[in-house]
Amino acid sequence: MRRMILQFFLLLAWTAPLSCLAADMELAQKSTLNAILKRGELRVGLDAGYMPFEMTTKQGEIVGFDVDLAKEMAKAMNVKLTIVNTDFDGIIPALMADKFDIIISGMTVTQERNLKINFADPYIVVGQTVLLAKKHAGTVTSYKDLNDPKYVVASRIGTTGEQAVKRLLPKAQYKSFEKEADGAMEVLNGKADAFVYDLPFCAVFMAQQGKDKLIFLDAPFTYEPLGFGIKPGDPDFLNWLNNFLRQIKNDGRYERIYAKWITGTEWLKEVQ
Repeated sequence: MRRMILQFFLLLAWTAPLSCLAADMELAQKSTLNAILKRGELRVGLDAGYMPFEMTTKQGEIVGFDVDLAKEMAKAMNVKLTIVNTDFDGIIPALMADKFDIIISGMTVTQERNLKINFADPYIVVGQTVLLAKKHAGTVTSYKDLNDPKYVVASRIGTTGEQAVKRLLPKAQYKSFEKEADGAMEVLNGKADAFVYDLPFCAVFMAQQGKDKLIFLDAPFTYEPLGFGIKPGDPDFLNWLNNFLRQIKNDGRYERIYAKWITGTEWLKEVQ
């Protein structure tokens, strides 16, 4: 009897690792990464309206910081890149519906979004800043000063800019817009007092249209990491993405892309 029990446990000790290995192999086969390699195509979902991350040139080409990262990603996979331009409000449902493989669209990693999708490690950290009407020079020196019913504050609907206004400036009058540029233009045209949005976009808009017309309160007042979004339950793809980020951040590729789109302004003539 003891011998039979010993044989049983020995058999269990041998078969358990084998069953775990089989389960791991099955999970790997279901990975989006495996599907990309088989297809020979990386499909990237983004909303081409967020300078300098993704935007459309005069010739109709989608370019930007995120696009160059996606190009490096496809190159590393040795597959072709396909950009799927998608409205930001519906970009998570589109990912879950398999319209594309990954979201690379200046998306802030939030707890709410993380309940629906997985994020790779942040590839850049930004925060909310303020484009202010020039008439408020000296009166408004911080975002906190805008928390008053007499001020109209704008941002883009469905973004962390909107969340920041509603959470931190609850007394202000809020106006939402479908596109970032429309909200910023509202301030430029004197129809709003301030526009709250991510530092990179506000810096670009200020350089492009706001010089001598707006005041830029450029100290970020929120912490917002941006990350690649993928469908849940895919550890192999997540592992690959994190290793990809570590590699490009240490071999010069990320630095070149950052210098071109974040600190540089040469690209502005392509989209103006």
